[in-house]
Amino acid sequence: MTEASATLPAGVVVCHVGDVSVKSSLLVEIGELPVAIVRDSYGELHAIGDTCSHAEISLSEGDVEDATIECWAHGSSFDLKTGEPLTLPAFEPVPVFALAIHGDDVYVDVTNILNGVITQ
Repeated sequence: MTEASATLPAGVVVCHVGDVSVKSSLLVEIGELPVAIVRDSYGELHAIGDTCSHAEISLSEGDVEDATIECWAHGSSFDLKTGEPLTLPAFEPVPVFALAIHGDDVYVDVTNILNGVITQ
């Protein structure tokens, strides 16, 4: 193993930092797992499970406000840091994955679930 590879973050490269604008999100697939890469209103990047816990709806298609994302279909909002639903009808959290930036690359490690929510 070279010295450079030893310092790379865990996970896989899913996009570049510039691929996700403030208050927007990007759907990526890691294996067969859909993950939303979200840049909140403050410019911070997050990686969460892309499927709303209320219904089989893609969260990456929803609106981003402050540090939340809202499901476009039924209006449930989720905290991007904890995955917790903030509004009904969702009452179960979505997984939050470890995200790291190395240079311009965004790495996500779906084996490191920060909030303990098991993915399907």
